Amino acid sequence: MINVALPKGRLGEKTYSLMAAAGYDCPSILEKNRKLTFENPEKGVRYFWVKPSDVSIYVERGAADVGVCGKDILLEYAPDIYELLDLGIGKCRMCVAGFSDFYDEEERTLRVATKFPRIAAGYYESIGRDIDIIHLNGSIEIAPILGLSDVIVDIVETGNTLRENNLSVLKEIVPISARFICNKVSYQFKHPEILKLRDGLADVIGSDQQVETIRLEH
Repeated sequence: MINVALPKGRLGEKTYSLMAAAGYDCPSILEKNRKLTFENPEKGVRYFWVKPSDVSIYVERGAADVGVCGKDILLEYAPDIYELLDLGIGKCRMCVAGFSDFYDEEERTLRVATKFPRIAAGYYESIGRDIDIIHLNGSIEIAPILGLSDVIVDIVETGNTLRENNLSVLKEIVPISARFICNKVSYQFKHPEILKLRDGLADVIGSDQQVETIRLEH
């Protein structure tokens, strides 16, 4: 049995749709109930829902053999896992954003508000810029508006929130998408099964077929 950690929300629903299309469907996950795990012994798969930011923890610690999480999580927390496949879903960008007329005065320390201090620090270190990181957990866009920071480093999907707050993307740091990840021990002991699942997903996302997202209770 392969244990799969699915992220709650739209990304998890899309992920399950891909897995079902790859032949790893699980009828019990479609039922309205309060179950926490869902399995299909015939297909050798067991699913469970977790908070998106926790998927890599479940996989790294071995509670899940495989899972799906955003590249932003992998870059920020650097879990000790294998990254097996870019699923090409949940696409967005990690960006530096601020007022469109912002001018970076390099003689002073740049104040950067972000939920991703590791990514922000790594980017600015790569260009030799001295920064002061302000770690926030939400409403990042308000930081430059209130003068708390000069710029922000955050995920941008459509850019609508930025525009509505008179902010703009100043620099794209890295593209983000959902990745199929695997526990290192599981990869050794369940190697054939995990590669079969990975290859099945690769075939689905590499084909021209349209996979309809299955709406699920979770």
